[in-house]
Amino acid sequence: MRERLAARFIRHAAIYALIGMAWGIYMAASQDHATHPGHAHLLLLGWVSMALYGIVYRLYPKAAEGKLPVIHFWLANLGIILMAPGIALVIVGKAAIGEPMAIAGSLLTIVSMVLFLIAVFRGTSASASGH
Repeated sequence: MRERLAARFIRHAAIYALIGMAWGIYMAASQDHATHPGHAHLLLLGWVSMALYGIVYRLYPKAAEGKLPVIHFWLANLGIILMAPGIALVIVGKAAIGEPMAIAGSLLTIVSMVLFLIAVFRGTSASASGH
């Protein structure tokens, strides 16, 4: 399960990278870069953070044990899915829809990071490594 979790983070990171790149190409082709904050959040949280989570869980398998990292996985994904388009919607004038999405996504993202922090400390402690 631990290796599968790491691989799931990496696979999702690659999906977010492709979506983020397509979004960037769209902005360049349309010469409308107004939604770049949403694009940047998608790439930073979706591509970079998800990839790093997967790498950490692969390098420190004890950190990937239990239900906490699985909950982290789902909260991180839901946070990204809500936050990035929510930010873009606010920018294009659809704040009534986008603002609740961005707020919910931001809160889920920070909670997922707290879960990651706990998993990392738990999985990298001296007792976890057997030393």
